[in-house]
This record gives sequence, C-alpha cells and structure tokens, in this order.
Amino acid sequence: MNVEIWSDIACPFCFIGKRKFEDGLQQFSHRGDVNVTFKSFQLDPNADTEQTQTNAEMLAGKYGMSMEKANEMTQQVTDQAKEVGLDYNLESSVLTNTKDAHRLSHFAKEEGKMEEMMERLLMAYFTEGKHVGDHETLVTLAEEVGIEGEAVRAMLDSDRYEDIVREEMQEGTDIGVQGVPFFVFNRKYAISGAQPAHAFLEVLEKVQEEESENKINIISQGESCTDESC
Repeated sequence: MNVEIWSDIACPFCFIGKRKFEDGLQQFSHRGDVNVTFKSFQLDPNADTEQTQTNAEMLAGKYGMSMEKANEMTQQVTDQAKEVGLDYNLESSVLTNTKDAHRLSHFAKEEGKMEEMMERLLMAYFTEGKHVGDHETLVTLAEEVGIEGEAVRAMLDSDRYEDIVREEMQEGTDIGVQGVPFFVFNRKYAISGAQPAHAFLEVLEKVQEEESENKINIISQGESCTDESC
C-alpha cells in the first residue's frame, strides 16, 4: 500500500498530522506493507530565506489580528502538539523559505532516509528553533541522520530537485490538495488535515480490505502445471 503525504516543513499541523498518522499506522496489522512517501508543498514559495519576524508577528500581519490574538493562536497549536508528544517552541521558530529543505528531503530519499530526514527537519524547525533555510544548518541536520555532508553541500549549491519540488506542488494541486497535511492512500482515498489516529486506521483498513478483495478466489481446481511440475 502506498501512502503519499503532501506537507511543508513550516506547517505546524503537518508535524502534528504526521504523529497522528504514525499512531494510526502502529495500530494497523499490515503496517509492514505500507510504503510512505513525502511530497513537497510550500505554503509560501515566495518567502524570503532571511526573515526577522516572529511567528506571532507573521500571523498578526497575515490575518490582520492583534498580537494578543496571534499569541493565543500560537498557544492553541502548541497545546495540540503537546497532545501527541511534541514540544513546540513556535516563538523560537526561524521563518524562512522551505524550498531547500524540501530539496534535501528528496536527496535523502535517494539515500533511503527520507522519513528520517523529514522528522529531523520538522523537529529542528518547531522544537529547536533552527534555521532550515540555511545551507550549513541543513548539512548538519543531514549528517545527523547519516547522510554525507559534502554531498549535501554540493547538492544545495546546485539547482538539483528544484524541478521535483515544483512538479510535486503542481501534482498536489491537480489532485485537489488545497492545504497540508494531505494524505493520499493508493491514489484512491485521501485525508485532509491532522485527523485523529483512528481516522487514519480506518482508511488503512479499508484500503487493505479492498486490496484483498481484488485477489481472485479459486473455487475449483483441477490438474495444472506449476514451476515445480510439468
């Protein structure tokens, strides 16, 4: 079974949704047969790499609200994160353009470490206040999950994977992704947002049941040839 997750490193509900999906997956009896792939989605592709605003200041400006209301929203998200075991420090988050972090996730995919890289990037952004738009920071994070730093630096200094980031964003738009996180199961079912673990489990079980139903049930069998006979 294939599960594709459209998400952005700077999306607080993407990390929360990731945890809830993982909780549902842990309860799924066929979890070993599930292949998870992260797809790139930038909430603000035109964002500057270097920014000075705090998270609350960004929210206040973006939604035309008071700083008091923005801080209240930030606390609500922090409380939701805590419910799934995540320790958010949103006021320490360094706002940036996430394109290069997404490019790094695709480089990590080729190394068989995409899930580990996405987890490290999200933790760095939301909990540790690291600048995930800074190349040296990204090199260090990649090394921490076992990827060779000089190779990462060379990739970041090029334009590799930029086309993939753009294509996946367009692909998401084409299949109806209007916000993230967005989870697609076997290109047949989707869950939008950080839904409860049981919602993910229900879809996993439904897809598994349908996959089993696609198998042909033999009701009668006679003489035949196999690889070991005839």
